[in-house]
Amino acid sequence: MSVDGGVRQLRTEADEPGWEVDPDDEWGVAVIATVGRQLRLRREAVGMRAGDFGRAVGYGEDLVYKIEGGKRIPRPEYLERADEVLGAGGLLAAMREDVAKVRYPKKVRDLAQMEARAVEIGVYENSNVAGLLQTPEYARALLGSWQPAYTPEDLERLVAARIARQAVYERSPAPALGFVLEEGTLRRKVGGTMVRRQQFERLLEVGELSSVTLQVMPMDSAAHPGMSGRIELLKFEDGTAVGRSDGAFNGRPVTDLRQLRILELRYGTIRAQALPPGESLALIDHMLGET
Repeated sequence: MSVDGGVRQLRTEADEPGWEVDPDDEWGVAVIATVGRQLRLRREAVGMRAGDFGRAVGYGEDLVYKIEGGKRIPRPEYLERADEVLGAGGLLAAMREDVAKVRYPKKVRDLAQMEARAVEIGVYENSNVAGLLQTPEYARALLGSWQPAYTPEDLERLVAARIARQAVYERSPAPALGFVLEEGTLRRKVGGTMVRRQQFERLLEVGELSSVTLQVMPMDSAAHPGMSGRIELLKFEDGTAVGRSDGAFNGRPVTDLRQLRILELRYGTIRAQALPPGESLALIDHMLGET
């Protein structure tokens, strides 16, 4: 029963698809196991049974046991409510940040960690706007077009993970960021008119940052090395680097100097053939006016 005398519908596992722990994600498994253990210890410390606790937070007893056993990822609101019910003084609610990271796909989390350490990032994208430049609305429209379709919750999780990577712009000192986008990609109608306008405005905003070089490869350009796929290069403070290209080395990340030189040669050639930054921003502004 709820406090006002009505019947409360307790959440079950069926109400929360997609919140399982990926067994191949060792870090995620360890985080959720630790969070679950802390929840159980807190509940037992105040002498509350799982069923009573579940009713207090709006969850079924079975789901409470799975969260405490590290089998399910708790929602942020679950941790907040548990903190209140168990009088944890904010300690349980403070776990939300690490729990949120577990919800991000492991490969996205690994990429975000590398981007957070990089002092220089170079990206050529030939199929869509680069993830570090996307608005949430554009990312949602883009990811929502993929097949097989994501569940609404998985879609929001992927969008959140992509946008979270953009914390790289808030670093001080800021890393040097370079982007080359295809004009044809910018003209593709991803989302509605407002989605495209907001994306163009975001590109113009980011392109004005002193740490960012944004270029557009015009549609009437000659053939170039990027036509085999996207390229990403990340360089770190200790002199090491990592790169990846869809069209080289089977798409695997590489750190070997000879392989990196090949990617740097291709990326450098692409930048040389693209429009200069000023002309690129003028073209984006023109496309905004056309939208």
